[in-house]
Amino acid sequence: MVIASYTVLAASSHQWAVLGAFIIGFCVVVGGLVWAVWMGIRVMLRESDRPKDTEQPHLPVTGAVHEISERREPDEVHCEDGERLMPYELHAAGSRRSEDQHRQRWAPGSSGSFGSGGPGRT
Repeated sequence: MVIASYTVLAASSHQWAVLGAFIIGFCVVVGGLVWAVWMGIRVMLRESDRPKDTEQPHLPVTGAVHEISERREPDEVHCEDGERLMPYELHAAGSRRSEDQHRQRWAPGSSGSFGSGGPGRT
């Protein structure tokens, strides 16, 4: 009988310890969230104000800028004197504007698509 009562007392104290740990953990989590919100509000108050509507960019008088389509060709890089080129000797882009700006059309009888131009689905 004594062992049974000790078991009941030990189990009840264990339940209180678990409940206490849960409450302490809950308070730590809630405190962390409150601190994070408080820090976020402080950071927002230190930021500059948002721009007004009059300070926003507007379309130019000529209207919206449209897409420009042009043909490009590779910019050939030649080694001089058998020495390699250094990065500062290269151009910013790897291609240049082609002199012939006429759009290439598909040759008659070709598929006009990727692949061999075979009969397709049969």
